[in-house]
Amino acid sequence: MKTKYYLITSILFPLLFLSPIARSQSVILLQQDKPTSIRGLSVVNDKTAWISGSKGYIAITNDGGKTWDWQQIKGYEKSEFRDIEAFSNKEAVVMSSGTPSLVLKTIDGGKTWQEKYRKTDTTYFFDAMDFADKQHGYILGDPIQNKFLLMETKDGGETWTNVSNPPTALPNEAAFAASGTCFRIYNRKLFIVSGGKSSRIITRMDSKPEYNYTNLPLIHSKVSQGAFSLAIGKNKIIIVGGDYENDKRTDSVATIFTVHPPIFNSPTQGTLGFQSCVEYIKDNIFLSTGTSGSNITMDGGRTWRQIDSVSFNVCIKARHGKMILLAGNGGKIAIFKL
Repeated sequence: MKTKYYLITSILFPLLFLSPIARSQSVILLQQDKPTSIRGLSVVNDKTAWISGSKGYIAITNDGGKTWDWQQIKGYEKSEFRDIEAFSNKEAVVMSSGTPSLVLKTIDGGKTWQEKYRKTDTTYFFDAMDFADKQHGYILGDPIQNKFLLMETKDGGETWTNVSNPPTALPNEAAFAASGTCFRIYNRKLFIVSGGKSSRIITRMDSKPEYNYTNLPLIHSKVSQGAFSLAIGKNKIIIVGGDYENDKRTDSVATIFTVHPPIFNSPTQGTLGFQSCVEYIKDNIFLSTGTSGSNITMDGGRTWRQIDSVSFNVCIKARHGKMILLAGNGGKIAIFKL
């Protein structure tokens, strides 16, 4: 397959004051034309990354995205693998939304998969998964009887149990299974962003039972609106979303939450439309993406600039390294270069 290049160059400041980081960014398309919608992405390091998608598809690269080993897991051809968490080139845990709700695990690089959890109850719908470390992780799901579903593992995904004190949901509030990033764990603290009739950020230290609930200044009221993703940087949290049914709408689609002092600030120049994922890169740099294209901020979310108009669902930076990948519908996978 012929590789396509998307090269975007912009000048952030007048030439006299040109910053070292004010240089071109490029999005290089690595893979496409696969019959799957990718929403799960886990980048282990600069060589290894895993993706998961609809129709039971999984792929892994061990050469920095140059080549990908694809598979449609036998017996799970109808599964919606909305999130994946990988720990190495051998070990990964993947979750499936819809009915049945599933968790699978591999310890041999995807050669075999073991089913670790199955729930046929139609009220269960998994949205996202994250791990505090290799052993301790959580799965977030849509509310059941006004309580968000929250499941926990303490043995690396081998067994899962429902948390006894999940966060309370408001009427017609839910989380979005759009990129696996509506739920994050950072420094042993749980972060959830929601949408629908209400849009909030919900936080909790994983060793404490109490939750903190804060309303978000993002567009909400419809099932297609609200906060879809959060990323945590230095002393600030960037939250993005919007309305996926009107993905060109640009107002109230991003906000900045500073930790000290705790306050929300709206960007002076926001993202150009709906964004389903945001990722912290370094310093004050964040990358976001969605069906309306990809955007970057160099100043901690105050101003955003669109760098690409191609639709993606998710963008993730390597847990140990610098590689940044994007993925989306049609099996699209791309690499982002600063």
